Amino acid sequence: MNATQRNKYVEYAVQTASGAQLLLMLFDGAIGFGRQAIVAIEQKKYELAHHNIQRVHAIVSEFMITLDRTAPVSPPLWALYDYLLSRLITANVKKDQAIVAEVIEFLTEMRAMWADVVRQLPKPPVQEHA
Repeated sequence: MNATQRNKYVEYAVQTASGAQLLLMLFDGAIGFGRQAIVAIEQKKYELAHHNIQRVHAIVSEFMITLDRTAPVSPPLWALYDYLLSRLITANVKKDQAIVAEVIEFLTEMRAMWADVVRQLPKPPVQEHA
């Protein structure tokens, strides 16, 4: 699959995804960018590492922005997201793979938790096309 086809596929997947699916896609993106940052640090490609850490930072920031602050789970999630942002800043300044790995571990556990929640949601009815 070439880059243009992949971009069209990703665009379609995002446009047709439910809110829960989008959340999981964002976690997948953050985890993937974190892994790419670790590889870039290993290869001493610090500009690329910076770019990928910034992408993880942007996704975690989006989690904070869209967090329903009235939900009972909001305060601990907010604190965790804030902690992750702080760790990402430190990782970026120090180009520290271990800190990026720590953030990835948190994101991976959170993704698994949300995937469990999504699996428990009622499935929408299948619409038949005429």
